[in-house]
Amino acid sequence: MYPTYESQVDTEIRVGDKIVHVNLGKFGQQTSADVLVTCGETIVNCTLAMGGETDLGYFPLSVDFAEKLYAGGIIKGSRWVKRDGRPSDASILKSRVIDRSIRPLFPEHFKREVQVVNTVFSYDKVNHDDMLGMLATGIALAISDVPFDGPLAGVRVAYHPEEDRFIFNPTTEEQENSTIDLIVSGGLDSIVMVEAGAQEVPEDIMLRALDAAQKEIHNICVQINELAAQYGKEKVAFDDPSEMIANKQAMLKPYLEKLDLPGIVLRESKLEDVDLSEEFAAILADEAIMAYNEEHAEQPEEISEGDIKEAWHEMEKEYIRSRILNEGIRADERALTEIRPISCEVDLFPRTHGSAMFKRGATQAVTVTTLGSPSLGQMIEDMGGEDIRHYMHFYSMPPYASGEAGRLGSPKRREIGHGALAERALLPVIPSQEEFPYTIHVVSEILSSNGSTSQASVCGSTMSLMSAGVPIKRPVAGIAMGLITDGDKYCVLSDIKDVEDHCGDMDFKVAGTEYGITALQMDIKIKGISLEILTKALAQAHEGRLFILDKMLSCISAPRDHISQYAPKIVQLTIPADRIGELIGPGGKNIKAIIEKSGAEVDVEENEEKKIGEVNIASQSQEAIDTARAMIEAMMHVDAIGDEFDGEVTRIENYGCFVKYGPNKEGLVHVSAMSTEYLDDPHKVVQLGQQVHVRISDIQPDGKVKMSFLTAEQEAASRGNRANKPAFKGGRQNDRNRRRGFNRR
Repeated sequence: MYPTYESQVDTEIRVGDKIVHVNLGKFGQQTSADVLVTCGETIVNCTLAMGGETDLGYFPLSVDFAEKLYAGGIIKGSRWVKRDGRPSDASILKSRVIDRSIRPLFPEHFKREVQVVNTVFSYDKVNHDDMLGMLATGIALAISDVPFDGPLAGVRVAYHPEEDRFIFNPTTEEQENSTIDLIVSGGLDSIVMVEAGAQEVPEDIMLRALDAAQKEIHNICVQINELAAQYGKEKVAFDDPSEMIANKQAMLKPYLEKLDLPGIVLRESKLEDVDLSEEFAAILADEAIMAYNEEHAEQPEEISEGDIKEAWHEMEKEYIRSRILNEGIRADERALTEIRPISCEVDLFPRTHGSAMFKRGATQAVTVTTLGSPSLGQMIEDMGGEDIRHYMHFYSMPPYASGEAGRLGSPKRREIGHGALAERALLPVIPSQEEFPYTIHVVSEILSSNGSTSQASVCGSTMSLMSAGVPIKRPVAGIAMGLITDGDKYCVLSDIKDVEDHCGDMDFKVAGTEYGITALQMDIKIKGISLEILTKALAQAHEGRLFILDKMLSCISAPRDHISQYAPKIVQLTIPADRIGELIGPGGKNIKAIIEKSGAEVDVEENEEKKIGEVNIASQSQEAIDTARAMIEAMMHVDAIGDEFDGEVTRIENYGCFVKYGPNKEGLVHVSAMSTEYLDDPHKVVQLGQQVHVRISDIQPDGKVKMSFLTAEQEAASRGNRANKPAFKGGRQNDRNRRRGFNRR
């Protein structure tokens, strides 16, 4: 019996070494399914709703991941806006992972609207909410009345190389020392979706991780099936027009065969001018439509031009797939492992800090790198608190890139996903803030799209970063792999084009260096693929990646040893964390004075982990940086006896003068330390505001500083001269009188 609020079901599912508590029927009584899952103190609720039939021509599936700040006990930091805003990039990426996992498993002709919403009610900063959402979605689809070819489950995999150990659904602490962040979804015996970031991990380690993930997914799917057998609803029926569509296509085939199918496919694949509208009108629209409608006059449904084009595209697909499987020849007549012609260029634009163009076939990406002060990093506010990013990668693909006219606007989910993939691919080679104290902003503009634009972005961005003088550890290249299979035979394709993506069964993006993988993303259109296919795909991708890297390095072989003259120069200093307040001063007085006097931009951030303050000085003028640096170093300097400074006389008394030798630093030069000769009046040696060179001669326990105009040798000699003078009676009183002016003549 399907659970309701009155008959809730509480159960458990084991994932690796963790227990996930599952509640069915607690919330969402009007949905097709509602699943509440808990791990630790992270709680995610998944609701699955099904609407009515649509005539949109596609399956209207929507997946959302709602992360509200209240889940982490946080109120939005804005003074004016307290409502949670639009979904963050992170929540959009989590939605995409679930969407890409479940979409291939719905029946081909099922067209009812389906919506999946995962809401995070509690986040403990320990257990990842996205994997709980994936699990809850798989359970919801299994027990609901929505047709679905499951079961489906997903896991995150971490890898600790020192222990050679895989961890499933790791905590945030377990993830810290991992060289892999791998998300895999699949069924009982196959993999459906892969998303990964890695620290140049070799292919054999990644394959072991995928294999381990699939075995764990199998165990989870068995447990989901048990829930579905006990509590699942009966799946709704829907009309399957497969037979009618097949009949139409069979009848139209003789007419379509009058067209030059091989020639048209080749021209389309090579992006030559192909316009079938006239050919369809002349050969098909008049002849085929009329013949079909006369032959099927008793049937109410008639053939349309749309039906003809659909039948044509099905013929194209069959032709392309058959030729690849049986002859090993692709639509553009390339071999299976052959990569399209590559051209590269750097330094395209004079005022940008770094730029590059990467072109592979008809796919072309231009990437621009901009360098800025660390203070320009992006502040991220989410359930876990606040964080700052100093490396950002954004991807933009306007409509004209695919030869279309359309509206420009805010980035779509696909653009956010492709930008995140390119960012993940390059992150392992980006230098740390200590090595390169800049905010790095990278934007990839897709100017022409014909397959694998995200991997073209990876290649172009690598060259752009090197052009900007960013000392990346190693260059990164990316390639998209495809698959054609009939269930028995299969062919893996290197560097797929749009037509091979549309007609094929897999889009597997692999990015990495010569030493290993840095990012993966795989989507499929079939029910799943085997580890054997993944093994071949990764091996073939490795060869292709090395070939592409060679082409890139022939254009720019290493990062520039200097940055653009238009980029700000940045120097980073470190100070003790407990002296940050001293640098800033009351109301920012001290740091504002440094900025005003030097003309440089100065900001300081506390590194809680290292217990230091990181001070960044930025300016296009080296002189401004040097001035600010000298002021900060003087302020932060810990005084020691023997230190020498240039200072300013700020006050003169009969017994000596006071010298300011740094921000908020002042010391006394006694009259006896002003000259090797006897001196009765400091005014004879110094004037107010005079610049003098001083040496610290003593530091009192209370922090007061005594200084001298004399060198240590001069001071020692002066003390010796005074010691050899004959004593005279009343000398001390005479000294007092002299200071008071009584003995003046």
